[in-house]
Amino acid sequence: MKRYAAIIGCYTLILLSALLPGQKIAAPSPSLPGTSPAQHIEARALWVKCDTLSSSPAVIDLVRRAKKNNFTDLVVQVRSRGNAYYNSQIEPRADELATQPAGFDPLALTIEEAHRAGIRVHAWLNIFLVSSAVTLPKSPDHLVNKHPEWVMVPASLATELYSLNPKSPEYLKRILDYSRARRGEIEGLFSSPANPEVRENIFEVWMDVARRYDVDGLHFDYVRYPSKEFDYNRVSLDRFRNEIEKNLDEESRRFLQTQARKNPAIYAKTYPKRYEQFQRDQVTELVGRLSSEARKLKPKLLISAAVFADNDLAARSRFQEWKVWLERGWLDIVCPMAYTPDTQTFRALISGAVKNSAGKQVWGGIGSFKLTTESTLEKIKVTREVGTQGFILFSYDSSIKVSETNPQGNYLERVRDSIMVDSGTAAQ
Repeated sequence: MKRYAAIIGCYTLILLSALLPGQKIAAPSPSLPGTSPAQHIEARALWVKCDTLSSSPAVIDLVRRAKKNNFTDLVVQVRSRGNAYYNSQIEPRADELATQPAGFDPLALTIEEAHRAGIRVHAWLNIFLVSSAVTLPKSPDHLVNKHPEWVMVPASLATELYSLNPKSPEYLKRILDYSRARRGEIEGLFSSPANPEVRENIFEVWMDVARRYDVDGLHFDYVRYPSKEFDYNRVSLDRFRNEIEKNLDEESRRFLQTQARKNPAIYAKTYPKRYEQFQRDQVTELVGRLSSEARKLKPKLLISAAVFADNDLAARSRFQEWKVWLERGWLDIVCPMAYTPDTQTFRALISGAVKNSAGKQVWGGIGSFKLTTESTLEKIKVTREVGTQGFILFSYDSSIKVSETNPQGNYLERVRDSIMVDSGTAAQ
């Protein structure tokens, strides 16, 4: 396989009027192998957690390692928990960047370095996950502190919190206590997809990145509900109630209105299947809007999503119907997170994703953070056998740390050497 044969010469720098004062200008995206599906060039990608974006040396080392080990794409986490690892005009700068110079822009630097190396950059944005449940954000401008009424509510707290003022400290405390007691199941605090203000905030964040940065793609993550126990936020319940009441006879309407005085979730409990579909629709409508508007701005932008690998389970338990998003053409790439150590289970999940891909690209998501190199290589082989367009490892950050599964800290090098030999190409 010839690596980066199409990348020749220097790139012309283009000054964009939308850039912030003092912002570095990244080179335009190179013409990379794999851009055209007809070429059947394998994408070899890395999910890069925001930790790596906390300093210039770490970003430079990231690109160096990716280039050295023949990776084609970096999916870098620039919105982790309602914060920004770039120069955002909307959300607060990540606390982890506090010690860095004010002008340090991790995303701009990543793009500049990666494009020089012939590597694509996808901006990874966590959509609805907005805060840890252990430690709340410090900034008063963070949406959790500024708009606690935007936070998702579990069913068991619906009645209690419906009439409580969200600005009351007790409001957020009750949600935090619930989430902390279930840390193994719930990743943190989520914002409510049914709230129009939440959706508008996410839209502005998404478009801000698309508009001001020369990214090759935008990447959805946590574009779902944490579980079926959510969301019983007041806005979500009220919007569903309004939809249901449009088609009720007078007797049913009066009965439910009476019951709602004691139980504001009565409409959701009376029509559970319809409420589940209502919640799926909140996510799906937002995905459609974000994808469509970003492409209007940049038609060649690649839209991708990290999703639960089993589509039926994702749609049923997380209200994430990614098969629909692919069928409607809103995604170019789906990255099913098949983080299982069992290779046969991995095969079944990735094969299912290929079957449901509607002709779009599938990058097999491999949980390399908990696998030996040998197990990861087995799964890369599977992605080739079942007809994906590539693979993506979670994560770069774990691959450079010494651990039980990475005793020499050379995970990427070992992957490179094996997959290049398997494909009949010498490693560069």
